[in-house]
Amino acid sequence: MAKLTNETLTVIFNLLRQLAEAVEDASATEWLLFERFGETERTIAELDELQSARERQRVSYSRLYSILLTILEAQPIASNDMLDLLARAIEQAQANLAGTSASVREIKEVWNLP
Repeated sequence: MAKLTNETLTVIFNLLRQLAEAVEDASATEWLLFERFGETERTIAELDELQSARERQRVSYSRLYSILLTILEAQPIASNDMLDLLARAIEQAQANLAGTSASVREIKEVWNLP
């Protein structure tokens, strides 16, 4: 198994948890907005944005998880290219998380959702 540092694993597992929570938050917000206000001209942009946010987080989660498993299975060590790919996946997931979380918070504020 390719050995990743405890620090790297902690970053990855924390990020996977945050991504999972972000997927759930975007999904719950989308459902609540739809249930309260329906799909109208006023809500369609926000519903689309929430769906997009959920999808970007899901893709980031899947990508990070897949790269992690590939590295863990690599023998005797993971290639530098795979480690670089992991670093880029972490950076991208963090950036996506920040951006989509801000969008979801803004939609909640605009529509007065919990």
